[in-house]
Amino acid sequence: MSVFSRGTASRSRVRAVIGGIAIAGASALVLAGCAGGGGTAEPSDSAAPAEDLTLKIGTVLPQTGSLAFLGPPEEAGVTLAVNEVNEAAAGVTVDVTFGDSGDADNKAFETTVPKLQSEGVSAMIGAASSGVTKLFLDSNVSEGIITFSPANTSPDFTTWDDNGLYWRTAPSDLLQGEVLGNLIAEDGHKNIGIIYQNDAYGTGLYNVVKEVFESSGGSVVAEASYNDGDSSFDAQVATVTAANPDAVVLITFDQFTTIAPLLVNAGIPASEFYLVDGNLSNYGTDVAVSLEGAKGTLPGPKLEDDFQQRLNDAWVAEGNAELEDYSYAAESYDAVILLSLASLAAGSTDAEAIAGKLQEVSGGSGDGEKCDSFAACAEIINGGGVADYDGYSGGVAFDDAGDPTEATIGIFQYGADNMYTRIN
Repeated sequence: MSVFSRGTASRSRVRAVIGGIAIAGASALVLAGCAGGGGTAEPSDSAAPAEDLTLKIGTVLPQTGSLAFLGPPEEAGVTLAVNEVNEAAAGVTVDVTFGDSGDADNKAFETTVPKLQSEGVSAMIGAASSGVTKLFLDSNVSEGIITFSPANTSPDFTTWDDNGLYWRTAPSDLLQGEVLGNLIAEDGHKNIGIIYQNDAYGTGLYNVVKEVFESSGGSVVAEASYNDGDSSFDAQVATVTAANPDAVVLITFDQFTTIAPLLVNAGIPASEFYLVDGNLSNYGTDVAVSLEGAKGTLPGPKLEDDFQQRLNDAWVAEGNAELEDYSYAAESYDAVILLSLASLAAGSTDAEAIAGKLQEVSGGSGDGEKCDSFAACAEIINGGGVADYDGYSGGVAFDDAGDPTEATIGIFQYGADNMYTRIN
């Protein structure tokens, strides 16, 4: 595995200052902000540059493991974006290879990542889990490959020494934790228990929720952690229920399906549960108890137009069953669109050159023309202008650390059918 210096184009991450506005109390958090090499192509009067680019990307998304429920919507987002970029015939053709990230327990990424590296991809989309990304990010940096996650939320990535090769369309858990902590307080709860996964994702979100909730005057009366791969949670449930909290925050992945019935059977109603993006799923009959009234948070704005139908059509056309969940589909779609636009703007498929244009095409440089599709943005770039892509995950507008500065955290609630709907 080669290791080389990125030269003058390399940069270490610095923590950016981002401002936020809470909309309707804790119902959503919207951030607004701005900040501001490789080969380039001369602009052309035609709709595409003189020579088309073939951009090779791979996915490291969860087909197996504790986040497998996120795999279909994320892969559907990638599939739809690739289709639309290629159909636009605007100067970039995307060649995608799909691969499994698994989780930190089954370690499927240990097979996927080296395979994609050997195939010469410019970028990898993934992982969904912050903990998994941490296990291969340095390897990709050494290989000069972009790692672009649609779902990583750990605050640690903001300051990661990544030579400018790590980007994400999901906002940091500093935002989700603030929204969730405020929501619980605004719902009138005073004493809460927290069960969380002991990894980068779980501990990061746990710390923010606890800090925000306690700053509002509430108390965390019990907390218990578990490790990824654990299958028994009786001790954690006993610790929390013994403190008699008036609400329980569950910062888990699919372990929720085991923990939820234990809590309900111990006397804590599901209506007092608060979930997060790692376990907010349309469970239906997959959970043995009613979740009616439970609430949760998930990054992303309310999806407009026919995006969900287009996702389903693209996904089903590949021989898959219809989607049951859309978590991080928009963020995955936007990751591909932004990489394609950056490649077009750079006139190159070199990872460093693409990375050098990602902030610009996202609107982070503050000097582009607004556009909301690959085709429209490509037309601006091919005409010699600067595109500012606003996507389905939000306005994005990357800061110097590769974090989105325009993002929304939605609030959802479960009905009697154990399916969730957005309530704000």
